[in-house]
Amino acid sequence: MTDAPLLEVDNLSVEFQQRGAPTVNAVRGISYHVNRGEFLGIVGESGSGKSVSSMAVMGLLPSTARVTGDIRYRGESLLERDDKALSRLRGKEIAMVFQDPLSALTPVYTVGNQITEALKLHDSGLSDKAADARVIELLNTVGIPAPERRAKAFPHEFSGGMRQRVMIAMAIANDPDLIIADEPTTALDVTIQAQILEVLQKAKEVTGAAVVLITHDLGVVAGNVDRVAVMYAGRLVETGTVEQVLTAPRMPYTMGLLRSVPNMQTAGRSRLVPMEGRPPSLAALPPGCPFEPRCPASIDACSTAEPPLVQIGGTGPAARQVACVRADEFERGTLGIADVFPRPEPVPPEEQAQVKGTKILQVTDLKRHFPLTKGVVFRKTIGSVKAVDGITFDIEEKQVLGLVGESGCGKSTTILEILELARPQSGSIELNGVDVASLSSSNRLKLRGDVQVVFQDPMAAIDPRLSIEDIVSEPLTVLGASRSERSAKVRELLETVGLDPAMSGRYPHQFSGGQRQRIGIARALATDPKLLILDEPVSALDVSIQAGVINLLQDLKDSRGLSYLFVAHDLAVVRQIADVVAVMYLGRIVELGEADNVFSHPQHPYTQALLSAVPIPDPRVERTRQRVLLEGDLPSPTQEITGCNFHGRCPLFKILDASHQERCVQTDPSLRSVHNSSVACHFAEENPLRVTGVDITEKEKS
Repeated sequence: MTDAPLLEVDNLSVEFQQRGAPTVNAVRGISYHVNRGEFLGIVGESGSGKSVSSMAVMGLLPSTARVTGDIRYRGESLLERDDKALSRLRGKEIAMVFQDPLSALTPVYTVGNQITEALKLHDSGLSDKAADARVIELLNTVGIPAPERRAKAFPHEFSGGMRQRVMIAMAIANDPDLIIADEPTTALDVTIQAQILEVLQKAKEVTGAAVVLITHDLGVVAGNVDRVAVMYAGRLVETGTVEQVLTAPRMPYTMGLLRSVPNMQTAGRSRLVPMEGRPPSLAALPPGCPFEPRCPASIDACSTAEPPLVQIGGTGPAARQVACVRADEFERGTLGIADVFPRPEPVPPEEQAQVKGTKILQVTDLKRHFPLTKGVVFRKTIGSVKAVDGITFDIEEKQVLGLVGESGCGKSTTILEILELARPQSGSIELNGVDVASLSSSNRLKLRGDVQVVFQDPMAAIDPRLSIEDIVSEPLTVLGASRSERSAKVRELLETVGLDPAMSGRYPHQFSGGQRQRIGIARALATDPKLLILDEPVSALDVSIQAGVINLLQDLKDSRGLSYLFVAHDLAVVRQIADVVAVMYLGRIVELGEADNVFSHPQHPYTQALLSAVPIPDPRVERTRQRVLLEGDLPSPTQEITGCNFHGRCPLFKILDASHQERCVQTDPSLRSVHNSSVACHFAEENPLRVTGVDITEKEKS
């Protein structure tokens, strides 16, 4: 049995019975295996069945689930075991890292107590002293500083990245043979994501465990896994080595995922290719291939019968499995990815808006500090939170400024200060040449139409009780437009954002996430603004949907001459759309310059770390890239830091000599010109940590 797979999933199906409603076929006959020490990635859009299949392996599905097929661990069936028998395996031989660590950890127990519980459940003879020592060892292994002290802390005292490290420490506590990680990096900053993936790889090496990584991020898959399984509508539609699947996909769905995701290699140089439509309902699957309604390469045979997962490309390591009736054509090269998903053309030059280069927004030395107080009756100020600490930038007509940085760096506070259109605490904000501090109430209302916002979560940003017509026309109502003017404008705007005007009578719950975001964009365009502030507009969307929204924003900028302040933590998305990039850290801009220059030749160590942490969905590039990993999490903005506020995490600081380090500790660097960018670093010219842009060939561009 030494060469037998560690885990075998054979024809696994999971159904959920609904009272008075059709059965939901969440997983439909999937089969895969995981060998000892192997790293398997399972990818697909939300609702494809990835998490349900992993919960079935762990035996954590609710009693309403009907599971058929077989799951064998070390050759023995898990489905035949009762919960008590599975509990002896869970946490000891098979461990799981859940998506949301704050929900997975118990808030009323310390982190150390929770890891100790995982240890003692499977080793009742373990002494308290030995358990404490093992907890400290585990926390140290996953890179948590001061483990003796942090073991006594509660989950709410940790950042998101630190909580995920605790989950990994708990998962490897008993040296399991199989670790299932369900979206372990979702909602984390790219720097923290890189740290978590490095910890997961280290855990794999330390324990020798096999790992099943469930994710929607193809870049994460490219740099970490050995084999990939792609899921769609509850089934596996393509499997193979990571090189096979990501560099030469044979299933149109996989091709669509790769063409729709922003890629740091090609972002800003070529358009994204959206996948139209959305996944089918698992309670009412269409006949034939489930992907057929969205597939540009579909033929008549696709709608008659669902294609089985068959082996193509020979036998042995070169073999792969694909569920597509046209797989042989892709294998022979008679049909290619560019034929199936050609890149859409941009707005023709003759239809683009002409601009004069006027500055739409000017922000000068903007500061926003929040006082920290204590006491109830007699309140006393004991410090301040420097959310925004003296930033300066401007945006011209038809220009996109990308504001990037980790969570907590001050991006959201910056845009709120601008949207308030009021006198700032310190510094100045000018919109269309008008200082907002001088505005009267009536002038402020008039000027508000020139700047609009698109929020991160489209469902939370629109009233579910209002029809789409009422939602889109709401800004016009505030500005006093008549009903006929509002109705005509709504029809025009819905067409502009790619929605049928006949849908104006519907309600938000009747639309997909991507369609709801288009509704939010239509509402923002209602007043014919000159500036749109986009707060993480695509982060809540699947990659297949976000491509269409990004293309729409690019087209609107070109055709209407709009300017954008684009806030995001996904640097690939920013590179796709931004002309200028401002990198923020602890309330300050540490690098500012043209997007091509900043992304191709970053000067500040923080920018270099951000760019090196962005995953690229190409295993050949991902596994040979230079990494500049940051240690630790973003400090609290309440912390008083002398000198450069980045020196505590700076990888450049660690290799400088003592005299140079002294300067970093004592003197706060200001922005200065370095190689056509403005950089706040004393030693940017002497920085050996070079992270350059990836050169791409003409073939890759197409």
